[in-house]
Formats: sequence, structure tokens, C-alpha cells
Amino acid sequence: MKNIKNIFLIAVTFLVATSCNKQIEEKQKDPNDPTNVPSSLILGTVLTDISGTGTAGRLSATGSSEGVNSWDGAHRWNQYHCSNYDYYDNNIYSWTNGNFDPYLVLKNVIQMENEATAIGTSKLNPYEAVGRFVRAYYFYNLTSMFGDVPLTDALQGVTNKTPTYTPQAQVFAYVLNQLDTANSDFAALIAANDVSLSPSQDIFYAGNLSAWQKLVNTFKLRVLISVSKHASDLNAPAQFSTIMSNPSTYPIFTGQKDDLKFVYNPGGANIYSTYPFNPSNFGSIAARFNMADTYMKTMVSLNDARVFITTEPAWALVKTDTANAAQYKYFAGASTGESLATMYNNANAGLYSFINRYRYYSNFTGEPNSLVGFKEMCFNIAEGIIRGWYTGNAETWYKLGITESMTFYGIDITKTSFTTYFLPPGNSSVTEVQPFPFTFDFSAYYAQPTVQLSTDQATAINQIVLQKYIASFQNSGYEPYYNWRRTGVPAFEGGTGVGNNGIVPVRWAYPVKEQSQNAANWNAALKAQGFTQDDLNQVMWVIK
Repeated sequence: MKNIKNIFLIAVTFLVATSCNKQIEEKQKDPNDPTNVPSSLILGTVLTDISGTGTAGRLSATGSSEGVNSWDGAHRWNQYHCSNYDYYDNNIYSWTNGNFDPYLVLKNVIQMENEATAIGTSKLNPYEAVGRFVRAYYFYNLTSMFGDVPLTDALQGVTNKTPTYTPQAQVFAYVLNQLDTANSDFAALIAANDVSLSPSQDIFYAGNLSAWQKLVNTFKLRVLISVSKHASDLNAPAQFSTIMSNPSTYPIFTGQKDDLKFVYNPGGANIYSTYPFNPSNFGSIAARFNMADTYMKTMVSLNDARVFITTEPAWALVKTDTANAAQYKYFAGASTGESLATMYNNANAGLYSFINRYRYYSNFTGEPNSLVGFKEMCFNIAEGIIRGWYTGNAETWYKLGITESMTFYGIDITKTSFTTYFLPPGNSSVTEVQPFPFTFDFSAYYAQPTVQLSTDQATAINQIVLQKYIASFQNSGYEPYYNWRRTGVPAFEGGTGVGNNGIVPVRWAYPVKEQSQNAANWNAALKAQGFTQDDLNQVMWVIK
């Protein structure tokens, strides 16, 4: 009996001790450090990173313009504008040590999907479908930058710290497959009237699954065009034709309202997302960025009035003809390859055009940063038709892309008289801009042999890519660079200012830490691609 009492006392003591320990553990938990996060909140983080305003997105070259600031690295390297002040930046293609920070975003995608299913949600859900697009978006940019990248063995955490590299052709195949599956998933969710995607955390489409489905197929058209040199390897013509021939199954953008774009909104939920150039920093940075010759000579040679909206004249060329400043002969840019000392002096002497102060410094909202847009889609479709991937009217799509871009800049092609605004020399405030009239006849513009779509395939493709370059000014991430690398259009300018011995690079070098942390697989990837070394001049599969 005494033994039974002892056993009972021991049991009670154990239960009390266990209970106390549990209470202590509960009290030790930090309510501000949750062990799990709702998938909706992770969605917000992931999409913010895609926009370029999140931590991972801003630190990485992910295709989001080095952050949402379009007047930064990506668009210097797209040769739209130049930095002339070395203290803050330069025009060197500083890609000798790339980074794999996009994998941080992709880890969040996995967690977002896991959290969605952990609460009993079906494996097919909006977070999973959006996740597929995000995977496609990031892997498209990763492989476009580096070549072969970790994919099959990637994102396995501590179970595999040294992933192998997947061949670039297989990465592109994976991207296309993810997009195709995402389209099917969105279709099924829409049919089921699923409204569970958080509108407040979806900063792009406010939970509209139909908009996401259009994005998926529009982006797929971009990816298909990007592999034009290996179209047969990835069955690109058939996939392109399938999308274009079945709009109910594969809906695409129908206007600029559908764009995947980040809208600056300092007065709303994104309180810190002010336009990077705005009245508050006009005095400190307005003179640091002059226009690049690659963009300016394209616009001037085509007599393209969009240059009057995006830039200002080089006032040293205008001299005393101020009243007639809106003339093409007064617009000029610096070669991206020019030495910074020369560029700085010439810019201060008024020999180069600057960005249009009225358009880009007047307020804190600026213009949206489009990551995947309708204008670009029009040109991609036109190119696909010219290549024979689909039977359609290439000129219709080509012309639509041009007119949509004109509309974006406020140029009504049914009119011929317009007004733009420049900041004449001697004025120090953006409020002192003055009106300047100009005329523009779209019919005459399009009738130019350099603009009207040629019947020769090679010439037509060059025209399409050139107009896409113009329309991608300050948007679309690295697409203008990718297209130059694929087609040579427009002719990018090298020289001292670009670094890399004066040669415009064709890839990013892998992260230096791969040489120490994943050396065997890094070396194997270089050898598999036929690279003699890990530098910026090695030619990857997609552009061979």
C-alpha cells in the first residue's frame, strides 16, 4: 500500500512539473516572433520583392530594374541614360560578382504554399498558382543573366547545400512548363469562383485571378520570343501558336490596364513608395543623369516625338533659338562608353540632353513601373508572326505597339499640334518649366521606310525590336538588354565607360562565393557550357 502511495505521489509530481514547464514555455514564447505566418502575408512580401521595393528584390539583379527605381542600374545598362557623377555611380557593367538573392524570394514562395495547405486549403489554390508564376519569373531572369543555374537540386535547405547546376535549355523548359500549369490552375480556380487570394496583399491585381491568368500567358509569349535562336529545341512556334489560337483557354493582355506594374502610391498603403525622382530631391540629383546616345540617336534618327516628352534639349545646341527648342537637331546623348570625366564636363556644358524635368520631377507618383506590359506584348506577337510561328497580321500588332506607346506619353495620333514642357537654363526649380509647342504627324512618321514594317523578315524583326526598345524606356527591367543581346538591336555602345575592357558584356559572372561554397558544381557548370572562365564575355546557350 505504501508503494502504491509513493507511485501516486511520483505521478502527481511529474504531472505538476510537466504542467509548470509547459506554462513556463508558453510564457517564454515571444508573441511578436510568430512561428508561422499566414500565406497572405507572405504573398505581400513576395510581390513586394518582385516590384523591387522589398529587401530581397532590391539587393538582387532579379529583372525588377535593380529595385523599382527605373532611373538606376538596369536602365543605365539598357543604355537609356547615363550617370555622369562618379561619386554616386558610373556606367560600368559591374557584373563580376553576381548574386543568387532571388533564391531568398523563392524560399518564401515555398513557405507561402506550405502555409496555404497547412490550414487545410486544397493543394490547388491561388497561392500555389501565383507561386508558379513567381518561380517562372525569377528563373527566367536568373538563367538569362548567368546561363546554367541551380534548379533541380536548389531550394532544399540544409539537405543540399551544394546544388548542381541545371542546363539553361532545361531551365527554360521548366519556366514554360510552370507558366502552362499556372494557366490551367488559374482557369480551374476561376471556374470554381475562388476568391481566397488576399486583395490587400496582392499589390498588383488585388486578388483578381483573371488578371493573373492573362499575365501568365503574356509573360509566356516573352519567354518564347527570348528563345528564338533555339525555337525548335523548345517547340516555341507550336506553343506560341497555341496561345494565339485559343484566347479563351489562353487569355492575354487586352490593354495597358492589364500590365504587371508597380504604382507609386505615397498616400496609400505603400506610404514609402514615392517616385525615385521627385520635387524633394530635384536640387540634389537632377544634374547627375544625362541621356545616353543609344536612346537619343534612335529617337532623333526616326524623328520620334516621344523624345520631346521623355527628355529635354541640349541647351548648348539650342543657343539663342530658345523659342524653337523642340527640334530633333537639339537633342543629343552621351555614349555610355565615354569616360566619366569627359561626360561630366560635356553634360555641365549643356552638350547633352537630360531627362524631362516636368515629367519626372513634378510630383511624388511619377509613372507606374511596368514589369510585363501590353506594349511589349504587341511587339512580341508581331515578331512571332514575322517568324512564321502564327498566321496573323504582324503589322497590325507592330503598329498597335507603337500607338499604345504614343498614348502612354500623351501623344494623340489623331492630332498634329502638341505642347511639351522644358526647364530652360538659368532656372533652378521644376516649377519654372516653360511650355514649348511642337508638331507631329503620325502618318508621316509611320510612312518613313525606317518605321513602316518591311516585307523583308530580317529587316522587319530589327524594326520590331527597335520599336520595342523605345517603348520599354524606363520599364520592363532588363528586357531591352536581353533583346539587344539576342538581336544586336539597337547597337549598344562600348568604350572606357562600360568597363570590361570597353566591351558590353553578354552575361553576369556567378557569385564569387560559389567558388568556395559550391566549387565542384560551379566548375562543372562552366565546363558544361564550354566557358573558358567565369567572366562576362562567355556566350550562353540561349544566344548562341
